[in-house]
Amino acid sequence: MARWCYRHRLVVLLLWVGALFGLGFAATTAGTDYANVFSLPNTDSKRAYDQMEKAFPNSAGDTDTVVWKVADGTVRDASVRSRIQPVLDEIAGMKGVGQVAGPYQGERGAAQISEDGRIAYAQITFAEQANAVPKDLVRKVVDTAQGAERAGLQVELGGQAIQRVQEPPTGLAEMVGILAAAVVLFLAFGSLFAMLLPIGIAVFGVGTGLFSTQLLSHATDIPDLAPLLATLIGLGVGIDYALFIVTRHRRGLLRGLAPEESAVVALNTSGRAVLFAGGTVCIALAGMLVTNLRFLDGVVIGTSLTVVFSVLAATTLLPALLGVLGTRVLSRRQRRKLAERGPEPERASGVAARWSAGVQRRPRTIAVLALAVMAVLAVPVLSLHLGATDQGNDDAKTTTRQAYDLLAEGFGPGFNGPLQVVVTAGDAGALTKSIGTTPGVAAVAALPPAHGVTVIQVVPTTSPQSVRTDDLIDTLRDRVIPDAGATAHVGGVTAVSKDFATITGDRLPWFVATIIGLGFLLLLIAFRSLVVPLTAALMNLIAAAASFGVLVAVFQWGWGLEVLGLGKEGPINAFLPVIMLSLLFGLSMDYQVFLVSRMHEEWVHTKDNARAVRVGLAETSRVINSAALIMVCVFLAFVLSGDSGAAMAGVGLAAAVALDAFILRTALVPAAMHLLGDSNWWLPGWLDKRLPHLAVEPAEEPSADAAPAGGGASAVHGFVRDAEGEAVDGAVLTLLSKGGRQLDRVTSLADGSYIVSVPAPGTYLLSATARSYGARAQHLVVTEEPLVHDVELTPGEVDADAVN
Repeated sequence: MARWCYRHRLVVLLLWVGALFGLGFAATTAGTDYANVFSLPNTDSKRAYDQMEKAFPNSAGDTDTVVWKVADGTVRDASVRSRIQPVLDEIAGMKGVGQVAGPYQGERGAAQISEDGRIAYAQITFAEQANAVPKDLVRKVVDTAQGAERAGLQVELGGQAIQRVQEPPTGLAEMVGILAAAVVLFLAFGSLFAMLLPIGIAVFGVGTGLFSTQLLSHATDIPDLAPLLATLIGLGVGIDYALFIVTRHRRGLLRGLAPEESAVVALNTSGRAVLFAGGTVCIALAGMLVTNLRFLDGVVIGTSLTVVFSVLAATTLLPALLGVLGTRVLSRRQRRKLAERGPEPERASGVAARWSAGVQRRPRTIAVLALAVMAVLAVPVLSLHLGATDQGNDDAKTTTRQAYDLLAEGFGPGFNGPLQVVVTAGDAGALTKSIGTTPGVAAVAALPPAHGVTVIQVVPTTSPQSVRTDDLIDTLRDRVIPDAGATAHVGGVTAVSKDFATITGDRLPWFVATIIGLGFLLLLIAFRSLVVPLTAALMNLIAAAASFGVLVAVFQWGWGLEVLGLGKEGPINAFLPVIMLSLLFGLSMDYQVFLVSRMHEEWVHTKDNARAVRVGLAETSRVINSAALIMVCVFLAFVLSGDSGAAMAGVGLAAAVALDAFILRTALVPAAMHLLGDSNWWLPGWLDKRLPHLAVEPAEEPSADAAPAGGGASAVHGFVRDAEGEAVDGAVLTLLSKGGRQLDRVTSLADGSYIVSVPAPGTYLLSATARSYGARAQHLVVTEEPLVHDVELTPGEVDADAVN
């Protein structure tokens, strides 16, 4: 497939461009129909909502709030009223506004003024839900209301519709993430074209995925959070997958392979790992379905579609683009060096090689230090409190946060999250009195009944996010309502958040067990080992605990929130553990696959565990760390999205990826594998016979033009001489496989003689370099008999085969 895409690159490119623009045109024409269908079946808050919907079917529009405060006097003063009331009347007359209920409207309105008379509020009910209210209308409402401000009179607005217009421009987070990724890629590759390739693949993958999700929103319920999370994960995996393949392709070019062969080898090695890794991400995302929270079904669809398109782009569009660019994926310096000196022998060097050797020398010390760091970071997770963020967690400079604080100041902290006790049978009056005497209740009022249903508004003494508010809900359900002999259900946004957090916490163990079990099975089949998947599962749990510890410290304890500009501390969104664990397990499995597949490849050929772990870490740690750094940049950029859920997910995933790549895969995993020794690759014989064969890396196969393989090892030997026939002492000869893997490397003796071992008959590449001489690289066909091959080196010569 890679060869076909390479040779028919213009056809492939036109198909992808056509798909992107075709889906984009269709999605733009159809528009969006995202639906936040949030249902918690068999919960008390859901029963309360159902009863209210039957009794009050016309209360569907979004209700926002205008709050004002005077520095001196009261809000009843004529000077204040003469400025506020005309503004409220103007807002009430706007098209799209249903009604405005202000504090100057009779006895009922008087309840909207605080006891000290300095703070008041008016409720604006729009004709549509928040997502459907036109932003121009909301901005007009905000500008009109704040136009009444003067010295000593503060006017703020709160509500879902208001919050939408203060979000940063759409696409800002994505652009910042892409720019940061571009910088990292350019530093890693040193080539503009090599930098653009991963970004282009990510754009195509995310674009087709998002347009498809937008079209599917007309056929099924997809929440508006889905495209944001799909973009977040799509950019990360799209850039990373292309990075792995481009890195392997560049390595093949530097080893002397022709561009087409190098691209085919890259797709047949790293491309296989990309397919496998993409599959693990989709399986981890599908694990969200186990929770049976229908709200997340659309998230699974959107994110999985984007990952699938990213994998397709990396395995079909990327080889086509590699064909268009040829050797220009290398930097000018690399192309010049290749032309002057010929192909390089495959070897790991620099910091990666030294670190890998250091891990081999001191595996116990490094393992203990890595575990200690992860354990310290995981400590805050012990105080994890699931709930729901609200506008009280917005940045202090926003009007929604200031309106929230003013309401809490004037009417109590519980005013921003009232409970609704929906009574369908029994004495509602007696229940109202009983609730009023319950500890933790600041105010209670029964609304006029409708259709046999009475709604009792309960204002707690504590904030919506307080644990004591959760305790009050339990008290009302378990003691107060049964003792009053009434049939009633406790609802409202605060009760819904509590029920959602409870359900998520109850189902989380099943969810974690599902995705770990599926990941274990995949790695078991791929690497034919029991220890490798067990190690991966344990590392995933450690990474999850540490990353959630960071999340709790930042968002729940408030460490660094002001620096990040993320508002006020509060609980962790109840839906975040499910989404974040899905993404974390999928992405960490990616790094495990890329790391261990190279180790497994070396183990298969040498049966030397220490060498396999050392070589695998040395050759993959740099690209894994580069990929992780790119993901961290992309995820952190979503702090700028204006969505608290996306910002929380971005920080949590950035921490998870950084810890996973820089500590676990670079230090703890290889240290543990050194300590475990050959047992890493142990698999009972009876299980080996029953498992299907699924190799992440391809087998080294002899070429078609080789002599019939007999399966035995062979050799290539001869002499290295110069143009005058004199022996060349100290020439370095390297035997490479078709895939560019170094098989043997020797130095010629004083008489110029050399001998390299060949594992099996087939076609190989033999390169020769020597000081003061040029380089030669030739493809050799080796049979079962040793091959005699003399090499001639000429000063300044570069053999054509070395470049082509």
